[in-house]
Amino acid sequence: MRIGELARRTGVSGRSLRYYEKQGLMTAERTPGGHREYGEGAVDRVIRIQELFAAGLCSEKIAQLLPCMRDSDGGPSRTANGQLVSDLTVERERIDHMIADLLRSREVLDEVIEAASTPSE
Repeated sequence: MRIGELARRTGVSGRSLRYYEKQGLMTAERTPGGHREYGEGAVDRVIRIQELFAAGLCSEKIAQLLPCMRDSDGGPSRTANGQLVSDLTVERERIDHMIADLLRSREVLDEVIEAASTPSE
């Protein structure tokens, strides 16, 4: 499929898809006319990339991680190594801290909402 079709099917802009290719996150074959051609698996790959960006990983970390994941289900492949596991553990801890911070922020907001909703006497 061409880049426009991949963009339509994934909801990701052509500009982002070209960025992914430039960062080594995905590849495309080239037609004799120079157009990008993506295989059917590119849809899963783009979805996986989007999920990893949404988790807060940078493109460099995603490039290290993608070869260790199966695109069809996102599960691990046999190519994961100890350094990647260590790096991902750090990323997971970072996300856990972000979640804890967000939960504390929500608690503060809940207190403010409750205080503002209670009629003053």
